[in-house]
Amino acid sequence: MAGRDIVVVGGSAGSIEVLAEFVGGLPADFPGSIFVVVHFPGSVTSTLPRILSRSGPLTARHPRDGESIEPGRIYVAPPDCHLHVSVGQVRIIRGPKENGHRPALDPLFRTAALSYGPRVVGIVFSGNLNDGTAGLLRIKQRGGLAMVQDPETALYQGMPRSAIDHVAVDHVLPVQEISALVAKLASGPAESLEVSGMPEETASDTTADEIAMSDRQRQPGLPSTMSCPECHGVLWEVNDEELVQFRCRVGHAYSAEALLVHQSEQLEAALWTGLRALEEHSALARRLAARAEGRGHRYSASAFTEQATDAEQHASVIRGVLHSGIRIENGAEVAAVGVG
Repeated sequence: MAGRDIVVVGGSAGSIEVLAEFVGGLPADFPGSIFVVVHFPGSVTSTLPRILSRSGPLTARHPRDGESIEPGRIYVAPPDCHLHVSVGQVRIIRGPKENGHRPALDPLFRTAALSYGPRVVGIVFSGNLNDGTAGLLRIKQRGGLAMVQDPETALYQGMPRSAIDHVAVDHVLPVQEISALVAKLASGPAESLEVSGMPEETASDTTADEIAMSDRQRQPGLPSTMSCPECHGVLWEVNDEELVQFRCRVGHAYSAEALLVHQSEQLEAALWTGLRALEEHSALARRLAARAEGRGHRYSASAFTEQATDAEQHASVIRGVLHSGIRIENGAEVAAVGVG
């Protein structure tokens, strides 16, 4: 029986150095395949494959869509694309963002779990918020193993701590120990573990694209009172073993914490728009007041001046909110929205 040879890993802030250390600790004859997601802006050129190839004995690259999975290879998600694992091949999908990211960890973990079940090892490294937590839960439900970088060794603890809080993680280890354990597990047999709580599709007849589409066709969960920050459609609330997620019709997905952060970004943008509109209104009203005063229309000039004063007072309140910031607390991490 094959070992746990499908290794899906990911991280965000502070994870590049950790990933380099992780692959540097793997042997040249590593029998498994490694799939990597790191949050990158879609506009950048990723040099991560080059970094990982130089860090250890295995070759890393951005795969082509439909490329066959080979042992001893590292497949890195390209910027602005999700990396999916199908049976025998990788898929590069420019699907909807999840937790505000593309690529995101959850789609990689979810598709690997459905395709390979107990053969999967999922690992979450340093990063903010909680992308990867839902995907790690899917891996556990399909009989795979869940590992997390010891939060005390992570530069950013949000993602590791979220995984520990919501998933029955099998191992919480420093990076060097994760490498050694992964190498050992890939060589040994994968035990047949109990599988629960997953869709009925079988990996043999479901492509990565269909996996992504299936949730949207069923619309699981209940409609919430909130809208998607990305497309403004209705969000469905899904509860999976006390882990709350929100997903819209077209497939954008958020954890509760990620949704709060993206709502705050929308709120900040709306406040800046309101501030700009009020200051433009004030400037135009004062210009009209000056013109009316020059023509001797004192009543009109007074009315325009009053409008300008009201707009300036409202603008002052909004500017104060923007400068003080809107603080969002999520466990050990705090994000401030504003210019203060």
